[in-house]
Amino acid sequence: MKTPLNLPRLSRNLPSPDHDSQERFRIIHRVHMFRRLSGMVITGWCVRLAVVALVYKRFLDPGRGHWEFAYEIGRVARSIALGKGYANPYWAETGPTALLTPVYPYLLAGVFALFGLYTKASVLVFLGLNSFFSAFTSVPIFLIARRNFDLRTANMAAWVWAFLPYAINFSATTMWYHSFVALLLALLFLLVLSLASSDCLLHCAGFGALLGFTALTNPVTVGISPILLGWLWVRLRSQHRRAWGAVSIGTVVMVVTLLPWVVRNELVLGHAIPFKNGFWLEVCVGNVNNSLHWWDGLEHPSGSTRESARFERLGEMRYLAAKHEEAVTYIKRHPGAYALRFLRHVVFMWTGFWSFNHEYLRQEPFDPENICFLSLLSLLSLAGLCRMFREGSSTIAMLYLLVLLVFPVPYYLSHLDPGFRHPVDPLLVILACSAFRRRLPRSRRVVPVSEEIGELALG
Repeated sequence: MKTPLNLPRLSRNLPSPDHDSQERFRIIHRVHMFRRLSGMVITGWCVRLAVVALVYKRFLDPGRGHWEFAYEIGRVARSIALGKGYANPYWAETGPTALLTPVYPYLLAGVFALFGLYTKASVLVFLGLNSFFSAFTSVPIFLIARRNFDLRTANMAAWVWAFLPYAINFSATTMWYHSFVALLLALLFLLVLSLASSDCLLHCAGFGALLGFTALTNPVTVGISPILLGWLWVRLRSQHRRAWGAVSIGTVVMVVTLLPWVVRNELVLGHAIPFKNGFWLEVCVGNVNNSLHWWDGLEHPSGSTRESARFERLGEMRYLAAKHEEAVTYIKRHPGAYALRFLRHVVFMWTGFWSFNHEYLRQEPFDPENICFLSLLSLLSLAGLCRMFREGSSTIAMLYLLVLLVFPVPYYLSHLDPGFRHPVDPLLVILACSAFRRRLPRSRRVVPVSEEIGELALG
């Protein structure tokens, strides 16, 4: 039997077995990763929604003008929803405000517009969104850990986040933006790692837009923007890529993203406020009276009728100018006490310890357990960071270190709430899991084929 004359020609057009296998591996891996990440997100979200179902009723309390419904965010969102503009952060109609950055108040205003003002539906939707933001943070956590460590560390970190008490608490039981900022910061960290091997200017522009958007959610993140951009410049420069172009595009787009808010403040308030204008008020809250607690309500309009009346009488700009003067005067007269308070804020940030005073513990009964848990998390994170330096990943380890050092500085200078640390918790969980996995004995379990494929496809 003769071989068809065209057989050799056709065989040359067929894909090689190696290429075909690799392509199938990639497809199987993507499907497996999607299922894995979806399972993490859905599980984490369900856990958080179960907690929401237990606590949501307390946000329906009409006392103090529904104050428990997102505090200042809720009051400004109410003003927007009623057509009074971005204004009135407390109970009186004190006019336009820059006490908060705009992202979360407008998000809540949208919820009010769709589901009603201070309704049960609005409570459930807003807490549901908060919870989803927190649950979805498992995705960048997984991808960062997979890029910096390995697949098993990534799995552990993402699942730990799904059940982390802090992540559940700050998303399901509060209406502040802690969980959303944690997600944004994790995405920024993932993007800067990805851009370190690419000088695509379009991607750098997207990175700059995300930097600006994150700053308009929580201005404290502005402090790490130079770190992220500087680290990106160093990595691109070392690879002889367009470092200046990439960083310049990112910076310009970030500034353009912030510009409408600055212009609004100049036109409406008469001051070019880049973010928000409440820093010196927070300095007074955290320092002036050297109170037993880390938050002194007597210095804040939301905790003191005297301060609330003063805010209403003076108006926002004059009131905050007075607080600025009070804070500066206190620091000049009591530099030692202010420095000691600064150190207490540092300790509180990383250990959860503030005081063992009986009166304080009556207000914060879960502090002893929190101290143990947070101190362990911080120690494991430090061990993971040290391991990165020892094993030759010093450039990436330096990025972790600088972000963790710089991010909380404004809180050290003003006052520190337990939720303020939460945006860096994803990085702490990744580092802690990397250290913990190193402490585990090596197992001889059979590795699933899907994980082997994942290592091949991503390695």
